[in-house]
Amino acid sequence: MTVIFHILPAAAARAARESGEYRAESLSTDGFIHFSSLHQVLEVARSYYAGQRDLVLLEVDVSRLKAPLKYEAPSHPASLAPVERPKNEDLPRGKRLTSDHSSQASGPATDQFPHLYGPLNFDAVVAVHTFEPDASGRFSLPAALNTSD
Repeated sequence: MTVIFHILPAAAARAARESGEYRAESLSTDGFIHFSSLHQVLEVARSYYAGQRDLVLLEVDVSRLKAPLKYEAPSHPASLAPVERPKNEDLPRGKRLTSDHSSQASGPATDQFPHLYGPLNFDAVVAVHTFEPDASGRFSLPAALNTSD
């Protein structure tokens, strides 16, 4: 089973469970709901949920989703967006890239994030994990998801 994760306030998760679906604000503003793979959860939490309490982490089975799911470059922050490289045909002859360099990525590789293009049908949620930062504000994966020994 392939799973993805979404952080949200506990009250929003309760409302979604009752209604049967979840519509994040980003569905209206960005056209999709932002999700993370397990290895991305803590960085997303640190970047976007610092100082927030009463959060949960939805664990979602992708095979149960009704809306389309796409893995794409992050939409925020701009510094993580992939850099578009010039095409050889757009460069002056003396400045063209050799074939060895033209295929190399510029900068660090960007991670692909799961984006759901429609509401989350709540029956795809296989677990709702409490997701609170510790007293110092540091997030940790819930024990059920912590794969490190």
